[in-house]
Amino acid sequence: MTKTLFTLTRRAAAVALLAAPLFAQAADYPSKPIRFIVPYTPGGTTDLVARTVGQKVSEKLGQPVLIDNRGGAGGNIGMDAVAKAAPDGYTIGFGAISTNALNPHIYKSMAFDPRKDFTAISLLGTSTIVLEVPAASAVKSVPELIAAAKKNPGLPYATAGAGTSMNLAGVMFAQMTGTELVHVAYKGSGPAITDMLGNNIGVMFDNLPASLPHIQAGKLRALAVAGPARSPSLPDVPTMAEAGLKGYALEPWFGVYGPAKLPAPVVKALNEAFVEALAMPDVKAKLAQAGFSPRGSTPQELTTLTENEYQRLGDVAKKAGMTAD
Repeated sequence: MTKTLFTLTRRAAAVALLAAPLFAQAADYPSKPIRFIVPYTPGGTTDLVARTVGQKVSEKLGQPVLIDNRGGAGGNIGMDAVAKAAPDGYTIGFGAISTNALNPHIYKSMAFDPRKDFTAISLLGTSTIVLEVPAASAVKSVPELIAAAKKNPGLPYATAGAGTSMNLAGVMFAQMTGTELVHVAYKGSGPAITDMLGNNIGVMFDNLPASLPHIQAGKLRALAVAGPARSPSLPDVPTMAEAGLKGYALEPWFGVYGPAKLPAPVVKALNEAFVEALAMPDVKAKLAQAGFSPRGSTPQELTTLTENEYQRLGDVAKKAGMTAD
């Protein structure tokens, strides 16, 4: 054996020894509670989905799934914690179109690279963005909102945060209508909805699950939904395209990610548990009622979606000049 070959063999053996504990743990995974980081404040779409699905995943895997809300920086703080966690399957995160595709193009500084620092586990599904105003507003349709925005340049609109898909929805709306809107970023849907209900701000783009109860109670008025089709939860509310913005369509997606280099057996166990949970009739009914469309996937499907959306939204953000601190 040559010296070079001997050195390579020793290195290979060392790598194998370092990896052995992880794969040994993977064999009896999970043997303790799993922390599921939701990178947003409680009360929003992600929180509802995580708690509903997490309970079923816990039953499937035989270990508690502990929801850990870590809001801030458009979801970047929570997902950074996931990226830096040990790759053992005991810390996973609730990624989204914003954290894993849009944010890297608009934040001046990113602590992680969504293309390299995560292991895709499963898609969770898609949500609906709703354009809404307070019930007392004189604006009753999208054309009326456009007219009001043109009459009052700088019209403010609320979202759950800078860099969110709702922020993107507002940017697209302004671009396509030729209006000047001012983005007011809140720390989650809850605080923004509170100001909407108090008539402190007059327009909001929000993920439907958080606003739906207030729309159904008649406290907020839905003008349109941003997706390519009407929401089953709001069958009488038109899409943006139906309301006059031809070609407007935005459908936020969400997925489960772990740190990079998760062992294959762990990925398999988590994927099977999430896909099974998302297919349960009671889970599907509860989430659909809230305006969320649950759908599991293979890890590769989520990886491909993330890569494609990273490229697509990079172009959109650049064209719009979107930035966030």
